[in-house]
Amino acid sequence: MPQEPATHADAESMSTETADAEIIDEPSHARHPPKLRNRYQLNSLIAEGGMATVYRAHDEFLGRDVAVKVFRSSAKAVADFQRQEDEITVLARLNHPSLVTLLDAAIDRTDADNPRIYYVMELVPGTDLKRHLDESTLVPRQVAQVGYHVAAALEHVHGLGIVHRDIKPANILITADDDGSRINAKLGDFGVASIGASGPVADGETVTGTVAYLSPEQARGAEVGPPSDVYALGLVLLQCFTGELAFPGPPQHSAMARLIDDPVIPDAVPSEWAPLLKAMTSRDIAERPDIHDVAIALHQMFAAETGRHKAVLDPEQRNDENARMEAVHRYDLLDTPPDGTFDRITALAARVLRTPIAIVSVVDTDRIWFKSHHGLEIDEITRDPGLCASAILSGEPWIIENARRDPRALANPLVAGEFGLQFYAGVPLTTWDGYNLGTLCVLDFEPRTISDDEIATLEDLAAMVMRELELRREARRTLDAAFAVDSEESLDPLDSATAT
Repeated sequence: MPQEPATHADAESMSTETADAEIIDEPSHARHPPKLRNRYQLNSLIAEGGMATVYRAHDEFLGRDVAVKVFRSSAKAVADFQRQEDEITVLARLNHPSLVTLLDAAIDRTDADNPRIYYVMELVPGTDLKRHLDESTLVPRQVAQVGYHVAAALEHVHGLGIVHRDIKPANILITADDDGSRINAKLGDFGVASIGASGPVADGETVTGTVAYLSPEQARGAEVGPPSDVYALGLVLLQCFTGELAFPGPPQHSAMARLIDDPVIPDAVPSEWAPLLKAMTSRDIAERPDIHDVAIALHQMFAAETGRHKAVLDPEQRNDENARMEAVHRYDLLDTPPDGTFDRITALAARVLRTPIAIVSVVDTDRIWFKSHHGLEIDEITRDPGLCASAILSGEPWIIENARRDPRALANPLVAGEFGLQFYAGVPLTTWDGYNLGTLCVLDFEPRTISDDEIATLEDLAAMVMRELELRREARRTLDAAFAVDSEESLDPLDSATAT
């Protein structure tokens, strides 16, 4: 793909693959053939931008409805055709559940003098985020869901060396369950995406993107890379809470404003969200978190909100947590007395990893209970602020080396409050059938790094905890079985006497 920025004239309301978008009465519809390649029957117009028109269509070969984006035949310059081919090339490389899927692409040569490139996408039922925000609001749990889906999609995109460069509500397609308890989001429209970071804008060239969501480096015409997508997503999430653009006004004023100030995070934004949004929308690229960390932080936000709204858990989530709690109870851990074996393991963990605190934790329904706690005098905390509750969501070590700079922990009261947590490393305590009971974790009040060898040591110690738990569970089962046999045998003489 060419590295020079391209003009992107699509309106902010352009949504390329939405099924229920407003139908636009536009005479240009008549200029397109009603059927492409004798297969795609063009029906209603979904949306239109400066470079393309998007239709709801029917795939007569496979008998399904699709979205078809037809580029304008007025694009005569070689660069215009190159951009169209580049968009298709980018889409063909992508495969993620939170990205709109490319189904087909070809050139319509019905008019030999005006060939048109078009591509066929899945038709997403629902609407786009812009239209949704124009008509309604999102609760924090839904904001976390939308943000996580988009961040996960961008993590996939960035991993392939692609920068979207036009993250905005109109390019985020959303669907919701009937009761609104769960929202799914898909990222679309890669019309101005670049493969690799795009270079600085030369004289006479045009900045690429939608002005309201430009990053400061885009507004300056500087090199644009993955941090620009993080910034734009931060503005989108902020708008989900406020219902307003962070930088309103005429395009030039809006673009300049972000070069002078970071966006204001109003007091109405939930306090636990403010540090993450502030980091994502920092003018300093170095201050913005990586999209991988953003995705993890948003997943953590969703988990925390779900904990406060257990009644709206979908059946799959509810069943998973119920099964995990059954696993917790079968090990008979909760509220048991201190145990020298586990205390030696936490003391060893603290000594080897040179931390003041080490804990064997068990994540209960509404609390985190400490089976062993070296260097800490409390036995439990509520589940919401506990980093262990986040760690069990992953099957991998949960490492936070500098909590005051890590978006996953910025808002945590253990970090921001008097406790002053700065470092956390936790390894899930995983059962033989895959359930995470809690963690073996080490904590420090100073930022620090942890080596791969130290993480491996923590994993080995966690395995020792689980081995001890399994041995004790098996011993209890053996004793229970022996007791049952003894009970049956002791009843035999009585039975015989009764029979006599």
